[in-house]
Amino acid sequence: MEAIVLAGGLGRRLRSVISDLPKPMAPVAGRPFLEILLTMLGRAGVGRVVLSVGYRADAIRAHFGDSFRGIELDYAFEEQLLGTGGAIRWSLEHCKEDHVFIFNGDTFLDLEIGAVEAFWQSYRQPIIVAREVPDTERYGRIEMNGDRFTGFTEKGLRGPGPINAGCYVFPRNLLNRFAPGDAFSLETDFLAQAVHQIPFRVFTTHGKFIDIGVPEDYARAQQELSSFDLQ
Repeated sequence: MEAIVLAGGLGRRLRSVISDLPKPMAPVAGRPFLEILLTMLGRAGVGRVVLSVGYRADAIRAHFGDSFRGIELDYAFEEQLLGTGGAIRWSLEHCKEDHVFIFNGDTFLDLEIGAVEAFWQSYRQPIIVAREVPDTERYGRIEMNGDRFTGFTEKGLRGPGPINAGCYVFPRNLLNRFAPGDAFSLETDFLAQAVHQIPFRVFTTHGKFIDIGVPEDYARAQQELSSFDLQ
């Protein structure tokens, strides 16, 4: 299996905590967070990862090189900010398999990767991973009919519900309507329109979910991931 990890964020909300480190290199329980994420992917059977990098890409490349714990690493460098969609589209140029897992480099998601792969093999349609959370206000909600994705609800709605976990499985050619190097938002410039043209499936994960991109959850990750085994 092959994956893209979006690791090019500026990390402005964490700047007071991590200084000029790229956000995926923020130390969690004494290790760069990206080490935890890649270790988890490798254990699940992912053999190749394309790292989408931009801000301080040199620090990430110098630390990991061309492989990590048996995972082959490739790098898709953003020379300018491309947005979530543009970064994924550019990274897909580096991919080799017919479908690709996509993860955020600032989110710990203990995804049931084997089950998601089986879900893909059953339908061979794009997958959006959802996660139930106690309060969707910060994230917005994902709307679905059974396991079919039907749209998004804007942020601000309080109470429990499913959110987009920022994880996807896409056919490698899904974003070919955009040229490599185009800047666009995956959510607003692609998914909001594509949902009416392409069938999308939703896989609801029950795995641990921590977005380390804000200081309070970054602090929570220090505690909850302190026992994560990197050996």
